[in-house]
Amino acid sequence: MSLSLDQVSFAYPDGPVVLEKASITFEAGSFTIVQGLSGAGKSTLLRLLCRLEEAQSGRILFNGQPIETMAPADLRRSVAYVQQMPTLLSSSVRENLLLPFSFKANVGLNRPSDEVLTSHLESFLLSGVTLESEATRLSVGQAQRICLVRSLLLDPEIVLLDEPTASLDAESAGVVLEKAAELGRGGMTVIMISHSQTMPEGVTHVVTIKDRSLERA
Repeated sequence: MSLSLDQVSFAYPDGPVVLEKASITFEAGSFTIVQGLSGAGKSTLLRLLCRLEEAQSGRILFNGQPIETMAPADLRRSVAYVQQMPTLLSSSVRENLLLPFSFKANVGLNRPSDEVLTSHLESFLLSGVTLESEATRLSVGQAQRICLVRSLLLDPEIVLLDEPTASLDAESAGVVLEKAAELGRGGMTVIMISHSQTMPEGVTHVVTIKDRSLERA
């Protein structure tokens, strides 16, 4: 599914304009890196795309449909947002992974089995982490990968990654970037903020936020 901005403008209350009549389309199955100076509005862009912020003007479209016309639960299942700093509950890894399935909007969905959860952990090189592990005792790199796994369990069509490797060691960062590329190859739309000048494998587009607009390289 595609995600588009059509003449979108946004400013925080009593703050400067972040985006002004910005337009761009993130095509289905693309892997896009978003770059820009600190404070340019990269994280704000992702928050607009998943409707954690509301544009003052213009439209944001999910496969041609204005996102404000979508039920919030449907939007959250379709567009997953992984923040820069991982947030986990003080409970087991299993409970953290299954958290989205405890929400009222998702109670009808099939909860993944322990075998499925363990398989995901192994695919993210988390074989040393068990489902019974205390989530808050994990390293930042492990916690970030747990958050990414959790976001993928609902099988979203679009994944928004806010500098997912910023606080990670080289090995953890490599795993996350490899998985992002794998998701893109699998047909998922991936939009990732990155400060690195080294492009991950599989990147199809680079978008820069500059002077309150979006420029595709």
